[in-house]
Amino acid sequence: MSDVSPLEAEVAKLIVQTLALKVDPAQIQPEEPLFGDGLGLDSIDALELSLAISHSYGYQIRSDNPDTVATFASLRSLCQSIEKHRTK
Repeated sequence: MSDVSPLEAEVAKLIVQTLALKVDPAQIQPEEPLFGDGLGLDSIDALELSLAISHSYGYQIRSDNPDTVATFASLRSLCQSIEKHRTK
């Protein structure tokens, strides 16, 4: 198992709670894809998760941003983006 940062553990819990996933947040691997074969999230999940991230961290992920796909690639990439852009 990869080393998980405190922020990654926190965001994994946020993902599970926000999307009511039936998975233990500790089982989400930092490099595992969030969409498709990874956690299997879809565009509606991305919207819900974006709203939760905005509320929790003050970081608004915009769908028209060309980096959005890379941001949502994995838990680790999402956390790196949150760390870079968070306001709270």
